[in-house]
Amino acid sequence: MRYPFAFLFVVLGLLQGCVAPVVAAGVGAGAMMSSDRRTTGTMVEDDTIESKAQKRIDEKYKDTAHVSVTTFNRFALVTGTAADENAKMDIERIVGSIPNVKGIANELVVGSASGFVANSADSRITGNVKLRFVNSAKFKADHVKVVTESGVVYLMGLVTRAEADAASDIASTTANVAKVVRVFEYID
Repeated sequence: MRYPFAFLFVVLGLLQGCVAPVVAAGVGAGAMMSSDRRTTGTMVEDDTIESKAQKRIDEKYKDTAHVSVTTFNRFALVTGTAADENAKMDIERIVGSIPNVKGIANELVVGSASGFVANSADSRITGNVKLRFVNSAKFKADHVKVVTESGVVYLMGLVTRAEADAASDIASTTANVAKVVRVFEYID
């Protein structure tokens, strides 16, 4: 079966009585999975790494740090703020203790957490970069994950060097981007 998750979503949708949105979501997820360069198992591992790391960090640093863990192909990107250098290194250790993490880019900044306005601006930047990826058609937009923190855009993915260059060029010329950091894994 080409889209096993689509079938599952259709069945669940029929049971719940909301077929149209569920079918669309299932087909969209199946289409995205079919073009993702990671295996299904790796995608599940990435989600597991993110959730376990976030839970452990929140348990210890909920009130003193603003941390996000993003994983792609078992490589973890840690962004946000930590109260001091010791907390920053401890957070990296926490992420590294999660099974199957093959590498970490610790991009935490020592300082106070960003506020709602800054987080909203970061979300807009991420959306604009992704939209420009789709409009450029220079590579498949879902091959590159975009994370923005304090105006810094982090790009992750399994890409060719040409795709990495194109993504970096697009991101760096997007409005309000302060800097682009490449956290790619190259396939060529």
